[in-house]
Amino acid sequence: MINLELPKKLRASANQAHQVAAEIFRPASRKYDLAEHEYPVELDTMAAMVEGLSDSGTEQISGATGGRSVDGDKDAHATELLGNTNGGNMSALMNALETSWGDVGLMLSIPYQGLGNAAIAAVATDEQLARFGKVWAAMAITEPSFGSDSAAVTTTATLDGDEWVLNGTKIFVTAGSRATHIVVWASVDRSLGRAAIKSFVVPRDAKGLTVSRLEHKLGIKASDTAEIRFEDCRIPKDNILGSPEVNVEKGFAGVMQTFDNTRPLVAAMAVGVGRAALEELRKVLEEAGVEISYDKPANNQHAAAAEFLRLEADYESAYLLSLRAAWMADNKKPNSLEASMSKAKAGRMGTDVTLKAVELAGTTGYSQRTLLEKWSRDSKILDIFEGTQQIQQLIVARRVLGLGSDKLK
Repeated sequence: MINLELPKKLRASANQAHQVAAEIFRPASRKYDLAEHEYPVELDTMAAMVEGLSDSGTEQISGATGGRSVDGDKDAHATELLGNTNGGNMSALMNALETSWGDVGLMLSIPYQGLGNAAIAAVATDEQLARFGKVWAAMAITEPSFGSDSAAVTTTATLDGDEWVLNGTKIFVTAGSRATHIVVWASVDRSLGRAAIKSFVVPRDAKGLTVSRLEHKLGIKASDTAEIRFEDCRIPKDNILGSPEVNVEKGFAGVMQTFDNTRPLVAAMAVGVGRAALEELRKVLEEAGVEISYDKPANNQHAAAAEFLRLEADYESAYLLSLRAAWMADNKKPNSLEASMSKAKAGRMGTDVTLKAVELAGTTGYSQRTLLEKWSRDSKILDIFEGTQQIQQLIVARRVLGLGSDKLK
């Protein structure tokens, strides 16, 4: 038989993340939904707790990582961020899931847990891991001129002596105003197309970097989403992630590798929000006298119960796809197809489950008496960022059919 239980070590870490979600995130969830752009001070309490656990040698919450470690570096934040080499992606995924069950906006605001950290972990050299293992890194890809087509980057990086000079504008940067560093996608030679796109680690206080505005959003209001401008912004030459050489034949597979790590994490966020909505919906239905049975066929039950069973099955499939994508990454197996499958499935599941929960709960779901309506707003972004639903389906089709982007658009 197939054993789908999590290893004991991962269960302990996930349980700890769930405690943070239940005791810190969930109680403050509505507060920051109504106070957009206000810094969640509760995160400082959580950060202090995590650091205390690190000092005591206790296993702790890890965030958006690639499962790599820094040899000999026992710093609290480095350990927190980089986890261990055995199961690092899976651990990060489970912790993202559990904390998103509490509040996905607050999860995206956890210090030193930005999506840029996954990019660093995915492609940085050991020397760069040692330097950037303690930073809080946001990810800056999208620009005013494009959304899903990552190859359309117009931000440039020009080598000038021992420094790169960046120019351009990035939008919808999650944690852009709070993170200590920004991982920026820029072209080193626009005449060479997508192959020349590289990623750079830019300190947020670098001269020439400006946070020009914060977005007002439908959901995840606890998280800041910024527009960032680079005007002759200079960074050290060795702040480029990966090789500075342009390999036209390879394309920009190196920077795209980042998504193989981050897409399962975003899928896990959707799974966490979906589970929260299902748990709340079950309470509402049971209080209304609707019995949900696993012994009777769905068509012999109340219509709301049958719909709940459908939603729950959808949730389970998204959860298992996410686990598989993370497991493959930890075991050094190419997971581009599985990463996109998990992101597409979980993103669609999250919006379907949360909206249907609002509908089935009636006036209770639509009001602010529960968090159901909030979760329905929060879930939408999880089907958009890190590649939209349509982009994920396109990637899956290309992988399954063995066609390149030139043949299937």
